[in-house]
Amino acid sequence: MTAAIPVRPGRLREAAEAIERTTGLRVQIIGGTLVMSPPRRGKHAGTVRLLRDQLARELPAGLGAYEVSSIAMPDDDEDYATPDLVVFPTAWDQDDEWLADARDAVLAVEVISKSERARDITNKTEWYATAGAPLLLAVDPRNGTWTLYSHPRDGAYQGVLHGIYGDRVPLPAPLPGELHTTDLPRYGS
Repeated sequence: MTAAIPVRPGRLREAAEAIERTTGLRVQIIGGTLVMSPPRRGKHAGTVRLLRDQLARELPAGLGAYEVSSIAMPDDDEDYATPDLVVFPTAWDQDDEWLADARDAVLAVEVISKSERARDITNKTEWYATAGAPLLLAVDPRNGTWTLYSHPRDGAYQGVLHGIYGDRVPLPAPLPGELHTTDLPRYGS
């Protein structure tokens, strides 16, 4: 279950770091609100692994697929998200910062949690668009669907493509041409 807790501005990162340290929960700051998620379940983690492995085999030189890398809202390190998977230039390997610029993310991937609410998903999608992440892939193991968002402008993605497991996700250059979704796991009822 994802929980949101309001905290006084200017202290959000401090609160997020304390919560992560003491509870082990994954904490993000989305639109000025602390959003906490429990550790990934097996099928959630498996979906991330399958997508990461597929991308890693196909990405051109100079790009890498990363887990547990956070991206910041431009000009606001008190507002950040940690996508399940993100493709960055491999220069990220040598960066001392823990927050990357969302515009450097070639692709951000969010796997929808079993208990995630529609409003949480909408807020996160709007956050990525506002931050300027060029591509966002939302994969939903609850119902075996995916959505590819592209062309962020004014807090919304202008391009939206929906598909179901089994459909290939078309990816623009420099990403590999497509992602296969046939073998992605679905949550049980």
